[in-house]
Amino acid sequence: MGALDAVLKALLPTSRAIDAMTTWMGKRLAWLIMLAVIVSATNAIIRKTLDTSSNSWLELQWVLFSVVFLLCSPWTLLANEHIRIDIINQMLPKRVRNSIDVIGHAFFLVPFTIVMIITGVPFFYRSFMLNEQSGNAGGLPQWPAKSLVMIGFTFLLIQAISELIKRLAVMRNLIPDPHENQVHGLEAEVEHIVEAIEKR
Repeated sequence: MGALDAVLKALLPTSRAIDAMTTWMGKRLAWLIMLAVIVSATNAIIRKTLDTSSNSWLELQWVLFSVVFLLCSPWTLLANEHIRIDIINQMLPKRVRNSIDVIGHAFFLVPFTIVMIITGVPFFYRSFMLNEQSGNAGGLPQWPAKSLVMIGFTFLLIQAISELIKRLAVMRNLIPDPHENQVHGLEAEVEHIVEAIEKR
């Protein structure tokens, strides 16, 4: 066993812990979509029936969406459901797909998340120190929402490192590919359409 294999084996328990944390967080934060829908529907009903509204409720909708979008992105990466050109990707040999993932994570995703964290910290800090408030009357404070940038990209960086560890371990045959038999949503939809056509 080479030095790289030994390092990867030592890092795999950390990767599993990161994955467990990401899954736990993602499953719970995803429920905020339902809360955003309830807030939006309630606000619309009140606005139409009582002819009144509040900017704080309007802003709460996009804050809730931002929480889900930014803090659930690591869960999306873990589930291998991030955006890619699946049609081309699936035509490539497995070794090439794994290499693309490693290069993409190591040279694009990880540096990008680091840049976003570095720029996101002063972005939040300035807002926090000023106790920045909404430009709309009765709106929400801005600094909690701005903190989501650095928090979200920090969790995404952690998950990207976990994915990099796992992909290298798969390439070294240390673990089975966790996405080996995964059927993507688009593929499942295409199969469903083809089956419906064939039944006619």
